[in-house]
Amino acid sequence: MSAPTPADPAPPPPVPSAAYWEAAAATYDTEPDHGLRDPAVRAAWAARLRSWLPAEPSEVLDLGCGTGSLALLAAEQGHRVTGVDRSPAMLARARTKLAGRSARFVVGDAGRPPFGRRRFDVVLVRHVLWALSDPAAVLRRWAGLLAPGGRLVLVEGRWGESAPVGLSVAELTALTGPLAARTELDPLSADPTLWGREVRDERYAMVVRVAAGRAAPRPRHTEIVDVHLVLRRGDEVLLARRAGTGYADGLLNCPSGHAEDGEDVRAALLREAAEELGLRLAPEDVRVALVMQHCAPPPARPRIGWFFEAAYGAGGEPHNREPDKCAGLAWYPLDALPDDMVAYCRAGLEGLRAGHRFLLHWHRPGDAVAHDPAGPGRAVALDGGGGGGGAAP
Repeated sequence: MSAPTPADPAPPPPVPSAAYWEAAAATYDTEPDHGLRDPAVRAAWAARLRSWLPAEPSEVLDLGCGTGSLALLAAEQGHRVTGVDRSPAMLARARTKLAGRSARFVVGDAGRPPFGRRRFDVVLVRHVLWALSDPAAVLRRWAGLLAPGGRLVLVEGRWGESAPVGLSVAELTALTGPLAARTELDPLSADPTLWGREVRDERYAMVVRVAAGRAAPRPRHTEIVDVHLVLRRGDEVLLARRAGTGYADGLLNCPSGHAEDGEDVRAALLREAAEELGLRLAPEDVRVALVMQHCAPPPARPRIGWFFEAAYGAGGEPHNREPDKCAGLAWYPLDALPDDMVAYCRAGLEGLRAGHRFLLHWHRPGDAVAHDPAGPGRAVALDGGGGGGGAAP
């Protein structure tokens, strides 16, 4: 979220509190360069942003993203955007603006982004750095979030004439110098379309290509491994109705969970069967039926799902041991599955019934988590089972 930039301020104000931004969220977009509601202002910012960001789709971290106006422009240009802001009210508006797009938003401190080892191609920050204490240390932290070849895009200025506040070009150049392999300056004051009015103070963007050794290496790709129990009773399969989990609640899926650190997938399945259903399955009671790489709608990350089959009667009688997470258990015909299922789980069972062993199931932006009988199929078979590869039934 941009800190206030008064035209001719009094002595520098204190950094606004979180409560200030919560209260400001409702009217924040009324400023022309905040809400970008005027088509001319929006087009001007879109053109500048296109020149600052990579041409290819990239991972963009928008710090102090406010109501998501720049994040929306970046997403429209094909980038995958993560926004951070300290105000939940601001982020609620950002999520509304970017609903259905490849974006996620996190409440957090722009000066200390909460991302650990995750890396981005671009760190985009508008009108934030000037308001943070120890900007040199903040810039080092931001540079550490970049993948090799990454860049900082810093939109800053020195606002006002009689008592200006902010960062001048000279000041920001000195701050970024120790990090930069190359710096590009884009003056912005002379373009009144960006601001919805004529301005006379110093406004600019600085694109800093971070030098090798200053950006942290991109971490190895990792995926959560989940396990699914396909408990068979003749031609029927046991399904659980999700509840209280925050994901796909109200929908049916196979009893499932994820492998813990250091746990193999079979051991994880046996543990989850005991925890969720009270079943005491032995290793010889289960067999791998299908492996699926799946990904929920963006901005979710991909997972690997292992589907194990077991016969009813092995390990005891199943019952719901986690009523806080499961609203109930019921048996359904495998050849007539209900529609109100988690989409990838239904695709996995349909693939299994068709004789497939390896599937992909990746949602696209705008897809629902629930199975949609009228929607496009997202399952792709990776084997020759069931009559060959390609789209699964």
